[in-house]
Amino acid sequence: MKKLSMFVFVALLSVGAVNYFMLQSKVANKIKIDERNIGIEVNVHYEWYVNPNTLVFDIRGVALDKSQVDVSRVLLQSAEALKNNEFERVILAHDGNEKFLLKGDFFKSIGQEYGTQNPMYTLRTFPQNVYNLDGTKAFPTWTGGMLGVLGKQMEDFSEFNKQWYLNSLVNSK
Repeated sequence: MKKLSMFVFVALLSVGAVNYFMLQSKVANKIKIDERNIGIEVNVHYEWYVNPNTLVFDIRGVALDKSQVDVSRVLLQSAEALKNNEFERVILAHDGNEKFLLKGDFFKSIGQEYGTQNPMYTLRTFPQNVYNLDGTKAFPTWTGGMLGVLGKQMEDFSEFNKQWYLNSLVNSK
C-alpha cells in the first residue's frame, strides 16, 4: 500500500511539474515583464493536466482597475510565450469554468504575430475566431462597409469579454 501511495504521489507531482515548467512558468515570466498586467491572474495548463493537445487558459482574477484590453493583452502575450507549442484547441475559462474555444492554429498565429500585427486589428477580429464549447462559431464574421463592420466587431469584442469573465466577475463582487 505504501508503494502505491508513493507512486500516486510521484505521478501527481510529475504531472504538476510538467504543467508548471512547460506552460505556467513561460506565461508567468512573459506577463510579469509588463507592469500593466499587475492585477490579472491566469492559470494555464493542459486539459485535465494530462492532455497536451489542449491548452486551458483560465482567468483567475482581474483587478477592478483593469479593462477588457488589459485582459486581452495578457492573452496575446501568453500566446506569444507559447508560440512554439502545438495545440489542437485552446479552452478559455474563468475560475475553472470553461467558456469558449479557440483553434490551436489561431492561438499560435496570434502568438507569432504579437508585437508586429496591429493590436486593434487583432482585438476587433478576435471574436470571429471564437467558438462555443460545442464547436459552433460564437460570433459572426462581418462584411460590408468599413464603419459598420468595425462597430459590429467592437460590439462582439465587448460581448465576448462579458460572456467569458466579466458577467461572473461582476456578479461575484
